[in-house]
Amino acid sequence: MKEATNTCRALFLDRDGVINIDTIDVYRIEDFKFIDDIFEVCRVAQRRGYKIIVVTNQSGVSRGVYTEADVVALHKYMIQQFAARGIEITDVYVCTSHDNSHADRKPNPGMLLKAQARYRIDMARSLIVGDKERDILAGINAGCGKTILFTPDSQSTTRAYAVVRFLLEVVPYL
Repeated sequence: MKEATNTCRALFLDRDGVINIDTIDVYRIEDFKFIDDIFEVCRVAQRRGYKIIVVTNQSGVSRGVYTEADVVALHKYMIQQFAARGIEITDVYVCTSHDNSHADRKPNPGMLLKAQARYRIDMARSLIVGDKERDILAGINAGCGKTILFTPDSQSTTRAYAVVRFLLEVVPYL
């Protein structure tokens, strides 16, 4: 039965550390290496009706390390790589500020709330996957039903709904 409110679910993904291996200030295509199983997790999410939305802090722009054009080019490449595997990235939200009080900078929920408004997302039925506590807090602050911390290391304290060591462990939460 279709929902009367015509809302959808979203899988929010942090970029560095979830989609690609996190080396400091990744902005060049040759340095962008996909994490094992990210494509499979997204395939499953897409089959289950989730919109796939990337939410990423990229303070290197405001710190002068790289430009917005660098970020745009890298995201175009990333989206093409997903598309080549039959996966649609619905949107990418970027916060270039390094000011922690900026509404869009995680752990603040601004990017997620913008996506919610644009795509009519039911946040309670959505989830975020991140590799840092600030990602988890952004999801909590935005009202995500599930927050998944992806970390190969054991995390002593987190407010995440679940902690996974491998990306495929996200699938049961979708």
